[in-house]
Amino acid sequence: MCISCEDLISIVTYYSVKRHSLQALLKTAANMSIHDTPVIRGMSADSAAANANLCGRGHLDLECGASQTRTMAHSYIKLDFGTDEEKAQQARHKLDGWKQAFRLDKRLLYKLDRPESDAGEAGSKPEPVEKPAPAVKSQAKTAANPKAKTAAKASKPAAEKSASATNGKVALLVRLYFSSHEKLSEQRWLERIPSEEPFKSASPKVVHRSDPEFESTDQEFEALE
Repeated sequence: MCISCEDLISIVTYYSVKRHSLQALLKTAANMSIHDTPVIRGMSADSAAANANLCGRGHLDLECGASQTRTMAHSYIKLDFGTDEEKAQQARHKLDGWKQAFRLDKRLLYKLDRPESDAGEAGSKPEPVEKPAPAVKSQAKTAANPKAKTAAKASKPAAEKSASATNGKVALLVRLYFSSHEKLSEQRWLERIPSEEPFKSASPKVVHRSDPEFESTDQEFEALE
């Protein structure tokens, strides 16, 4: 089979064109693999490429587009002082001292709860009873002795205060509010507070977020003044 010169030139030209087209196609594909990254509106190409590299397979342990805000978790400690008002006040002073010394601010908050104070006050008020008129001799003796009159006035508020402390129950609800990177500090306070006096003798109970009574405790704390 004899091929003419014109046919040979046509064949060479055809394959030469094919070769150049193939090279151009390979070059375009190579450029696309390097620079063709998804660009978000308002973001430069370099930023888009950096974002794509950050979210690529080499960074599977990183969360793409994670928020910079840290979540805050809180726990509660319930303390029941019964009718011991003095210990409840000691606990308040100790918590205030810790807040100031360790700069806890809003990380440690507490509120007093007097569940039976209103009922106790209503039940402690006796019905008015007619009292017999005091003897004239007794009145004259009291008027003649001013020291006895002063002592009687001073003893009356003390007796009322003692009766109020005895009849009214008092509880303390402590909230620990630490960020996610302060879990160790939160755990230390959850262990320290119930282990020291006067908290230790107040039947301390820790309530975590995962506990069933957390929601009710949270609502109770918000309702207290």
